[in-house]
Amino acid sequence: MAAHRKPRQRSMGGGKARTAATIALAGAATATGFDGTGHAEPQLTPGQVKAKVDKLYQEAEVATEKYNGAKEKAEAAGQRLKSLQDQAARKEERLNSARDALGSVAAAQYRAGGLDPAVQLALSDDPDRYLENAEFVERAGSRQNAAVAGVRKQLREIEQLRGAAHIELTSLKSRRAELKQHKKTITGKLGSARQLLSRPGPQERSLSGASQDRASRSTGPRDTLAVPGFPSSQAPGSRAAAAVSYAYQKLGSPYVWGATGPNAFDCSGLVQAAYRAAGVSLPRTTYSQIAAGRRVSRSELLPGDLVFFYSGISHVGIYVGNGRMIHAPNPSAPVRVAPLDEMPYAGATRVV
Repeated sequence: MAAHRKPRQRSMGGGKARTAATIALAGAATATGFDGTGHAEPQLTPGQVKAKVDKLYQEAEVATEKYNGAKEKAEAAGQRLKSLQDQAARKEERLNSARDALGSVAAAQYRAGGLDPAVQLALSDDPDRYLENAEFVERAGSRQNAAVAGVRKQLREIEQLRGAAHIELTSLKSRRAELKQHKKTITGKLGSARQLLSRPGPQERSLSGASQDRASRSTGPRDTLAVPGFPSSQAPGSRAAAAVSYAYQKLGSPYVWGATGPNAFDCSGLVQAAYRAAGVSLPRTTYSQIAAGRRVSRSELLPGDLVFFYSGISHVGIYVGNGRMIHAPNPSAPVRVAPLDEMPYAGATRVV
Protein backbone atom coordinates (compact mmCIF):
# COMPACT_ATOMS: atom_id res chain seq x y z
CA MET A 1 0.00 0.00 0.00
CA ALA A 2 2.91 2.35 0.80
CA ALA A 3 4.38 1.68 -2.63
CA HIS A 4 1.00 2.43 -4.13
CA ARG A 5 0.51 5.73 -2.24
CA LYS A 6 4.01 7.07 -2.94
CA PRO A 7 3.72 7.09 -6.74
CA ARG A 8 0.28 8.69 -6.37
CA GLN A 9 1.74 11.57 -4.30
CA ARG A 10 4.53 11.98 -6.88
CA SER A 11 1.94 12.05 -9.64
CA MET A 12 0.00 14.81 -7.85
CA GLY A 13 3.14 16.88 -7.35
CA GLY A 14 4.07 16.45 -11.01
CA GLY A 15 0.59 17.58 -12.03
CA LYS A 16 0.92 20.73 -9.95
CA ALA A 17 4.29 21.47 -11.47
CA ARG A 18 2.96 20.94 -14.97
CA THR A 19 -0.05 23.18 -14.20
CA ALA A 20 2.20 25.94 -12.88
CA ALA A 21 4.41 25.62 -15.90
CA THR A 22 1.40 25.79 -18.19
CA ILE A 23 0.12 28.94 -16.44
CA ALA A 24 3.56 30.54 -16.63
CA LEU A 25 3.83 29.75 -20.33
CA ALA A 26 0.32 31.04 -20.94
CA GLY A 27 1.19 34.25 -19.08
CA ALA A 28 4.33 34.62 -21.13
CA ALA A 29 2.38 34.03 -24.29
CA THR A 30 -0.20 36.60 -23.23
CA ALA A 31 2.51 39.12 -22.41
CA THR A 32 4.08 38.48 -25.78
CA GLY A 33 0.72 38.99 -27.41
CA PHE A 34 0.28 42.43 -25.82
CA ASP A 35 3.87 43.64 -25.73
CA GLY A 36 5.58 41.68 -28.45
CA THR A 37 5.28 41.80 -32.18
CA GLY A 38 2.63 39.13 -32.45
CA HIS A 39 -0.25 41.61 -32.06
CA ALA A 40 1.56 44.84 -32.89
CA GLU A 41 -0.08 47.23 -35.32
CA PRO A 42 1.24 46.43 -38.79
CA GLN A 43 3.54 48.94 -40.46
CA LEU A 44 1.59 51.19 -42.79
CA THR A 45 2.77 51.76 -46.31
CA PRO A 46 3.48 55.33 -47.43
CA GLY A 47 0.27 55.24 -49.45
CA GLN A 48 -1.77 54.18 -46.41
CA VAL A 49 -0.17 56.86 -44.26
CA LYS A 50 -0.91 59.49 -46.90
CA ALA A 51 -4.53 58.37 -47.19
CA LYS A 52 -5.01 58.52 -43.40
CA VAL A 53 -3.30 61.89 -43.10
CA ASP A 54 -5.32 63.34 -45.98
CA LYS A 55 -8.53 62.13 -44.34
CA LEU A 56 -7.53 63.67 -41.00
CA TYR A 57 -6.67 66.97 -42.68
CA GLN A 58 -10.00 66.98 -44.51
CA GLU A 59 -11.90 66.25 -41.28
CA ALA A 60 -9.93 69.01 -39.55
CA GLU A 61 -10.88 71.40 -42.34
CA VAL A 62 -14.57 70.56 -41.92
CA ALA A 63 -14.22 71.40 -38.23
CA THR A 64 -12.25 74.55 -39.14
CA GLU A 65 -15.09 75.86 -41.32
CA LYS A 66 -17.55 75.14 -38.52
CA TYR A 67 -15.22 76.99 -36.15
CA ASN A 68 -15.05 79.92 -38.56
CA GLY A 69 -18.85 80.00 -38.83
CA ALA A 70 -19.31 79.87 -35.06
CA LYS A 71 -16.71 82.61 -34.63
CA GLU A 72 -18.47 84.81 -37.19
CA LYS A 73 -21.80 84.33 -35.40
CA ALA A 74 -20.20 84.92 -32.00
CA GLU A 75 -18.70 88.19 -33.23
CA ALA A 76 -22.07 89.27 -34.66
CA ALA A 77 -23.81 88.38 -31.39
CA GLY A 78 -21.17 90.34 -29.48
CA GLN A 79 -21.71 93.40 -31.67
CA ARG A 80 -25.49 93.18 -31.28
CA LEU A 81 -25.10 92.81 -27.52
CA LYS A 82 -22.87 95.90 -27.34
CA SER A 83 -25.33 97.89 -29.47
CA LEU A 84 -28.24 96.88 -27.22
CA GLN A 85 -26.26 97.76 -24.11
CA ASP A 86 -25.38 101.17 -25.58
CA GLN A 87 -29.03 101.84 -26.44
CA ALA A 88 -30.13 100.84 -22.95
CA ALA A 89 -27.49 103.11 -21.39
CA ARG A 90 -28.65 106.11 -23.46
CA LYS A 91 -32.29 105.46 -22.58
CA GLU A 92 -31.41 105.15 -18.91
CA GLU A 93 -29.73 108.56 -19.05
CA ARG A 94 -32.88 110.08 -20.56
CA LEU A 95 -35.00 108.23 -18.01
CA ASN A 96 -32.97 109.62 -15.11
CA SER A 97 -33.36 113.16 -16.49
CA ALA A 98 -37.14 112.67 -16.79
CA ARG A 99 -37.31 111.27 -13.26
CA ASP A 100 -35.38 114.27 -11.91
CA ALA A 101 -37.83 116.62 -13.64
CA LEU A 102 -40.83 114.79 -12.18
CA GLY A 103 -39.22 114.84 -8.77
CA SER A 104 -38.85 118.63 -8.93
CA VAL A 105 -42.54 119.04 -9.85
CA ALA A 106 -43.61 116.73 -7.04
CA ALA A 107 -41.51 118.66 -4.50
CA ALA A 108 -43.02 121.98 -5.64
CA GLN A 109 -46.54 120.61 -5.22
CA TYR A 110 -45.70 119.36 -1.77
CA ARG A 111 -44.41 122.78 -0.74
CA ALA A 112 -47.54 124.50 -2.18
CA GLY A 113 -49.68 122.46 0.18
CA GLY A 114 -52.02 121.06 -2.45
CA LEU A 115 -55.25 122.85 -1.21
CA ASP A 116 -58.59 121.84 -2.65
CA PRO A 117 -59.34 124.02 -5.73
CA ALA A 118 -62.76 125.06 -4.32
CA VAL A 119 -61.17 126.29 -1.09
CA GLN A 120 -58.47 128.13 -3.05
CA LEU A 121 -61.21 129.83 -5.13
CA ALA A 122 -63.12 130.85 -2.00
CA LEU A 123 -60.03 132.32 -0.36
CA SER A 124 -58.79 134.06 -3.44
CA ASP A 125 -58.79 137.87 -3.46
CA ASP A 126 -59.01 137.84 -7.25
CA PRO A 127 -61.34 135.00 -8.49
CA ASP A 128 -60.79 135.88 -12.14
CA ARG A 129 -57.04 135.69 -11.76
CA TYR A 130 -57.36 132.45 -9.82
CA LEU A 131 -59.43 130.88 -12.60
CA GLU A 132 -56.76 131.85 -15.11
CA ASN A 133 -54.10 130.28 -12.86
CA ALA A 134 -56.24 127.16 -12.36
CA GLU A 135 -56.41 126.71 -16.10
CA PHE A 136 -52.61 127.03 -16.25
CA VAL A 137 -52.20 124.48 -13.45
CA GLU A 138 -54.52 122.08 -15.28
CA ARG A 139 -52.43 122.42 -18.41
CA ALA A 140 -49.29 121.89 -16.32
CA GLY A 141 -50.91 118.80 -14.83
CA SER A 142 -51.60 117.45 -18.29
CA ARG A 143 -47.97 117.98 -19.22
CA GLN A 144 -46.95 116.25 -16.01
CA ASN A 145 -49.18 113.29 -16.83
CA ALA A 146 -47.58 113.12 -20.26
CA ALA A 147 -44.15 113.17 -18.64
CA VAL A 148 -45.14 110.28 -16.36
CA ALA A 149 -46.44 108.34 -19.36
CA GLY A 150 -43.16 109.06 -21.14
CA VAL A 151 -41.17 107.70 -18.20
CA ARG A 152 -43.28 104.55 -18.16
CA LYS A 153 -42.70 104.08 -21.89
CA GLN A 154 -38.96 104.49 -21.44
CA LEU A 155 -39.00 101.91 -18.66
CA ARG A 156 -40.78 99.42 -20.93
CA GLU A 157 -38.29 100.08 -23.75
CA ILE A 158 -35.34 99.57 -21.40
CA GLU A 159 -36.79 96.27 -20.18
CA GLN A 160 -37.25 95.16 -23.80
CA LEU A 161 -33.63 96.08 -24.57
CA ARG A 162 -32.46 94.17 -21.51
CA GLY A 163 -34.47 91.14 -22.60
CA ALA A 164 -32.97 91.29 -26.10
CA ALA A 165 -29.49 91.70 -24.61
CA HIS A 166 -30.05 88.62 -22.45
CA ILE A 167 -30.97 86.61 -25.58
CA GLU A 168 -27.82 87.82 -27.35
CA LEU A 169 -25.70 87.01 -24.31
CA THR A 170 -27.12 83.47 -24.26
CA SER A 171 -26.37 83.15 -27.98
CA LEU A 172 -22.83 84.42 -27.43
CA LYS A 173 -22.21 81.86 -24.69
CA SER A 174 -23.54 79.10 -26.94
CA ARG A 175 -21.27 80.18 -29.82
CA ARG A 176 -18.27 80.26 -27.51
CA ALA A 177 -19.06 76.71 -26.39
CA GLU A 178 -19.22 75.71 -30.08
CA LEU A 179 -15.85 77.37 -30.69
CA LYS A 180 -14.31 75.42 -27.84
CA GLN A 181 -15.68 72.12 -29.14
CA HIS A 182 -14.62 72.73 -32.75
CA LYS A 183 -11.17 73.83 -31.60
CA LYS A 184 -10.81 70.59 -29.64
CA THR A 185 -11.80 68.58 -32.74
CA ILE A 186 -9.37 70.48 -34.97
CA THR A 187 -6.41 70.12 -32.62
CA GLY A 188 -7.20 66.43 -32.15
CA LYS A 189 -7.29 65.72 -35.90
CA LEU A 190 -4.12 67.71 -36.59
CA GLY A 191 -2.38 66.04 -33.65
CA SER A 192 -3.25 62.60 -35.03
CA ALA A 193 -1.93 63.61 -38.46
CA ARG A 194 1.34 64.82 -36.94
CA GLN A 195 1.71 61.54 -35.04
CA LEU A 196 1.28 59.53 -38.23
CA LEU A 197 3.81 61.65 -40.09
CA SER A 198 6.35 61.49 -37.25
CA ARG A 199 6.38 57.70 -36.92
CA PRO A 200 9.90 56.30 -37.26
CA GLY A 201 10.80 54.29 -40.30
CA PRO A 202 12.31 54.97 -43.71
CA GLN A 203 8.96 54.71 -45.49
CA GLU A 204 7.28 57.36 -43.36
CA ARG A 205 10.31 59.66 -43.49
CA SER A 206 10.48 59.21 -47.22
CA LEU A 207 6.77 60.07 -47.56
CA SER A 208 7.07 63.14 -45.33
CA GLY A 209 10.16 64.36 -47.14
CA ALA A 210 8.61 63.82 -50.56
CA SER A 211 5.48 65.65 -49.47
CA GLN A 212 7.54 68.61 -48.25
CA ASP A 213 9.58 68.62 -51.47
CA ARG A 214 6.40 68.71 -53.56
CA ALA A 215 5.04 71.54 -51.42
CA SER A 216 8.21 73.60 -51.81
CA ARG A 217 8.40 72.93 -55.55
CA SER A 218 4.74 73.92 -56.00
CA THR A 219 5.32 77.36 -54.53
CA GLY A 220 8.28 78.39 -56.63
CA PRO A 221 8.28 81.12 -59.26
CA ARG A 222 7.57 78.55 -61.97
CA ASP A 223 3.95 78.44 -60.79
CA THR A 224 3.42 82.04 -61.78
CA LEU A 225 5.02 81.44 -65.15
CA ALA A 226 3.17 78.17 -65.72
CA VAL A 227 0.05 80.05 -66.79
CA PRO A 228 0.85 82.03 -69.96
CA GLY A 229 0.33 85.76 -69.88
CA PHE A 230 -0.48 85.87 -66.12
CA PRO A 231 -4.14 84.71 -66.26
CA SER A 232 -5.63 87.61 -64.32
CA SER A 233 -5.85 89.30 -67.72
CA GLN A 234 -8.57 86.77 -68.56
CA ALA A 235 -10.58 87.58 -65.43
CA PRO A 236 -14.17 88.83 -65.93
CA GLY A 237 -13.39 92.16 -64.26
CA SER A 238 -10.78 94.28 -62.53
CA ARG A 239 -11.79 93.13 -59.05
CA ALA A 240 -11.49 89.45 -59.94
CA ALA A 241 -8.08 90.22 -61.48
CA ALA A 242 -7.03 92.02 -58.29
CA ALA A 243 -8.08 89.02 -56.19
CA VAL A 244 -6.02 86.66 -58.38
CA SER A 245 -3.04 89.01 -58.15
CA TYR A 246 -3.31 89.08 -54.35
CA ALA A 247 -3.43 85.27 -54.23
CA TYR A 248 -0.26 85.05 -56.32
CA GLN A 249 1.48 87.42 -53.93
CA LYS A 250 0.64 85.10 -51.03
CA LEU A 251 2.20 81.94 -52.51
CA GLY A 252 4.28 80.26 -49.83
CA SER A 253 2.32 81.72 -46.90
CA PRO A 254 1.69 79.12 -44.17
CA TYR A 255 -1.64 77.44 -43.55
CA VAL A 256 -3.02 78.28 -40.10
CA TRP A 257 -6.58 77.27 -39.28
CA GLY A 258 -8.82 80.25 -38.53
CA ALA A 259 -6.36 82.72 -40.13
CA THR A 260 -7.40 85.40 -42.64
CA GLY A 261 -4.03 86.99 -43.36
CA PRO A 262 -2.05 88.95 -44.02
CA ASN A 263 0.73 86.44 -43.36
CA ALA A 264 -1.14 83.15 -42.82
CA PHE A 265 -4.44 81.70 -44.04
CA ASP A 266 -6.84 78.82 -44.02
CA CYS A 267 -8.66 78.05 -47.28
CA SER A 268 -11.67 80.34 -46.88
CA GLY A 269 -9.53 82.93 -45.13
CA LEU A 270 -7.33 83.25 -48.23
CA VAL A 271 -10.38 83.72 -50.47
CA GLN A 272 -11.89 86.30 -48.14
CA ALA A 273 -8.61 88.21 -47.87
CA ALA A 274 -8.02 88.18 -51.65
CA TYR A 275 -11.40 89.69 -52.40
CA ARG A 276 -11.19 92.08 -49.45
CA ALA A 277 -8.00 93.42 -51.05
CA ALA A 278 -10.02 93.83 -54.27
CA GLY A 279 -12.73 95.81 -52.48
CA VAL A 280 -15.27 92.98 -52.24
CA SER A 281 -16.68 91.76 -48.92
CA LEU A 282 -17.20 87.99 -48.77
CA PRO A 283 -18.58 85.80 -45.97
CA ARG A 284 -16.12 83.91 -43.79
CA THR A 285 -16.96 80.26 -44.46
CA THR A 286 -16.96 78.02 -47.52
CA TYR A 287 -20.63 77.23 -46.87
CA SER A 288 -21.52 80.91 -47.21
CA GLN A 289 -18.99 81.78 -49.91
CA ILE A 290 -20.47 79.32 -52.40
CA ALA A 291 -23.76 81.26 -52.17
CA ALA A 292 -22.11 84.69 -52.43
CA GLY A 293 -22.29 84.94 -56.22
CA ARG A 294 -23.52 83.33 -59.42
CA ARG A 295 -22.91 79.61 -59.84
CA VAL A 296 -20.91 78.71 -62.95
CA SER A 297 -20.14 75.38 -64.58
CA ARG A 298 -16.64 73.99 -64.72
CA SER A 299 -16.47 74.66 -68.47
CA GLU A 300 -17.26 78.36 -67.84
CA LEU A 301 -14.51 78.97 -65.26
CA LEU A 302 -12.55 82.22 -65.47
CA PRO A 303 -9.69 83.51 -63.28
CA GLY A 304 -11.07 84.82 -60.00
CA ASP A 305 -13.92 82.31 -59.75
CA LEU A 306 -14.20 80.46 -56.46
CA VAL A 307 -13.86 76.69 -56.78
CA PHE A 308 -15.19 74.35 -54.09
CA PHE A 309 -14.38 70.78 -53.13
CA TYR A 310 -15.79 67.76 -51.28
CA SER A 311 -19.47 66.93 -50.91
CA GLY A 312 -19.70 69.00 -47.73
CA ILE A 313 -18.23 72.12 -49.44
CA SER A 314 -15.42 72.18 -46.89
CA HIS A 315 -12.60 73.51 -49.11
CA VAL A 316 -12.24 76.46 -51.50
CA GLY A 317 -9.63 77.92 -53.84
CA ILE A 318 -9.33 80.74 -56.38
CA TYR A 319 -9.29 79.64 -60.00
CA VAL A 320 -6.34 81.08 -61.98
CA GLY A 321 -6.83 79.44 -65.39
CA ASN A 322 -5.59 76.34 -67.26
CA GLY A 323 -7.38 74.00 -64.85
CA ARG A 324 -5.44 75.32 -61.86
CA MET A 325 -6.18 77.20 -58.67
CA ILE A 326 -4.40 78.89 -55.78
CA HIS A 327 -5.44 77.59 -52.39
CA ALA A 328 -4.30 77.07 -48.80
CA PRO A 329 -4.27 73.24 -48.63
CA ASN A 330 -3.60 72.18 -45.02
CA PRO A 331 -0.90 72.45 -42.33
CA SER A 332 1.47 70.22 -44.33
CA ALA A 333 1.72 72.68 -47.24
CA PRO A 334 1.67 76.46 -47.72
CA VAL A 335 -0.46 78.51 -50.11
CA ARG A 336 0.27 77.12 -53.56
CA VAL A 337 -0.88 76.54 -57.12
CA ALA A 338 -2.55 73.17 -57.66
CA PRO A 339 -4.68 71.38 -60.26
CA LEU A 340 -8.44 71.32 -59.74
CA ASP A 341 -8.33 67.52 -59.86
CA GLU A 342 -6.27 67.41 -56.67
CA MET A 343 -9.52 67.05 -54.69
CA PRO A 344 -13.13 66.02 -55.37
CA TYR A 345 -14.61 68.97 -57.27
CA ALA A 346 -17.99 70.25 -56.00
CA GLY A 347 -18.78 73.46 -57.89
CA ALA A 348 -17.86 77.08 -58.56
CA THR A 349 -19.14 80.61 -57.97
CA ARG A 350 -18.39 83.92 -59.68
CA VAL A 351 -18.65 86.71 -57.12
CA VAL A 352 -18.01 89.72 -59.39
